[in-house]
Amino acid sequence: MLVLLPPSETKRPGGHGKPLDAASLALPALTAPRTRVIDALVALSADEESAARVLKLSARRLHEVADNAALRSAATLPAVDRYTGVLFDALDAGSLDAPARDWLAAHVLIHSAPFGPVGALDGIPAYRLAASTSLPGLPSLRRIWADAVTRAIRDAAPDFVLDVRSEAYAALGPVPVEVDSAYVRVVAEGPDGTVRALNHFNKKAKGELVRRLAQTRARIGSRSDLYDWARAAGFAVGEGGPGEIELRT
Repeated sequence: MLVLLPPSETKRPGGHGKPLDAASLALPALTAPRTRVIDALVALSADEESAARVLKLSARRLHEVADNAALRSAATLPAVDRYTGVLFDALDAGSLDAPARDWLAAHVLIHSAPFGPVGALDGIPAYRLAASTSLPGLPSLRRIWADAVTRAIRDAAPDFVLDVRSEAYAALGPVPVEVDSAYVRVVAEGPDGTVRALNHFNKKAKGELVRRLAQTRARIGSRSDLYDWARAAGFAVGEGGPGEIELRT
């Protein structure tokens, strides 16, 4: 099983790990596009004014230009510990025991904009780059990542992919059509039976789902396996649109 998570705009500063080594990240076939994006982001960050404009930074976020300028030299944190925000707060990876974190390392990729999908415990520096940003001198991030990520996922040959990404990041690397997969949508059912999608609680529910997968060290190789596991773990899941499952809160 492979679980694909989105990143978060908010991140912990600092770190204690060695500087970024793009070739050592998960899915090493992505080293070339990673290098292109990192180089472009570092070059952009040599000019604070231009970087702030391209990255759409407010005055109080200008320190993130310096983060980008130091991508190759800054200390790192495991990706799952670097990100904060609703999903990652609910996942709360720092409180998991060693076997659960090992499960994350083996089964979870977090899809970043500058590095592509990285392993949950891969060391990454603090950075600022969104899926929709266009970097000077490069094609769109979608053109850089989409086909390369799809091939890398195919080559990893997972039995089943659980896609928990936002739509913006799913577009940066669609799951190969020949791979058994499910895209997760979080919904709530009202008293009248009406089902509606959620926003804030969407992220919280996804974080709680992945935390429970790690805690139980789930062994899932198909959609039917996921349904069986979810029922046993107390999650309400059901069929959604084509290629989707609904996680009901």
